Amino acid sequence: MWSVCPYRTSVGVSLPALLSKPTHITLPGCDPIPILYEDRSVLAIDKPPGWMLVPFSWQRTSRNLQAALSSSIAAGHFWARSRGLTALQHVHRLDAETSGVLLFAKSPGASRTYADLFEERRMEKVYLAVTNQRPQEESWVCRDPIAPVEGDYGRMELDITGKEAETAFRVVGSSPGRYLIEARPLTGRTHQIRLHLTAADCAIEGDELYGEATGGPMGLRAIGLAYHDPFTRKPIAIRAPLESFLKDFGFEPRIFRFDFRSLPPRPVQSPQASKSAGAKPSTQPVSKPSQSQLRKGADRPGS
Repeated sequence: MWSVCPYRTSVGVSLPALLSKPTHITLPGCDPIPILYEDRSVLAIDKPPGWMLVPFSWQRTSRNLQAALSSSIAAGHFWARSRGLTALQHVHRLDAETSGVLLFAKSPGASRTYADLFEERRMEKVYLAVTNQRPQEESWVCRDPIAPVEGDYGRMELDITGKEAETAFRVVGSSPGRYLIEARPLTGRTHQIRLHLTAADCAIEGDELYGEATGGPMGLRAIGLAYHDPFTRKPIAIRAPLESFLKDFGFEPRIFRFDFRSLPPRPVQSPQASKSAGAKPSTQPVSKPSQSQLRKGADRPGS
């Protein structure tokens, strides 16, 4: 039996969980990792930069997030024990230096089911990227295929013989010497957003592999996932906080607001309404996206 009760955090959507459950994952020697969303099948975290999911050598790094979570669960740490967790498995990937929303499944059955959402393009993904180069267009779509670089493990390249890839981009803000770009990848190829921005001469700031090292963090953050729960059919919208990321790269915190295209837009409250003590979130029902919105056939590695 699952014993749950609802509570709400400042980001994401309601998290069904026991009130006594920690809202962060605590790993030895690391800052707490925020939990953005949780239900009976999955748990979403705000992944910090620097954590790898599939290292070149599992023995060469202590920053293997999948291994660290599995070890913590096996050790019975409170964040996991309070949830009755026996396992977590990442359903998709984020590059080591990419931060933001990362989804984990709680069981093999859930892992297969949620993997299908990514592979069938029924998972909407939204990112923010920062570049030092002025984009030539305000919005564009890149469809350049992507393939591994032969003999250079972990590096990808644009190659006409590679796998199909598609990313929609939109310039959403600027500050002196920097441009903020919204990225919506339709497919999920390794390093897709990074390569597609490089193709537009807009390498991501801090991207040591495809751009230039800056000594600072890489300007790429996964800010949202949206889908319809495959078991309950309810719409799910998971959002990562934006303020710190925007401030770190010199943008005003309120410069950007986004909606999920596969879900109805969020209602915009007037300043007067937002101050009213009795204001409540909208409970308007949400319809499923049309098939034209959800084109099928992608795989699910990170960007």
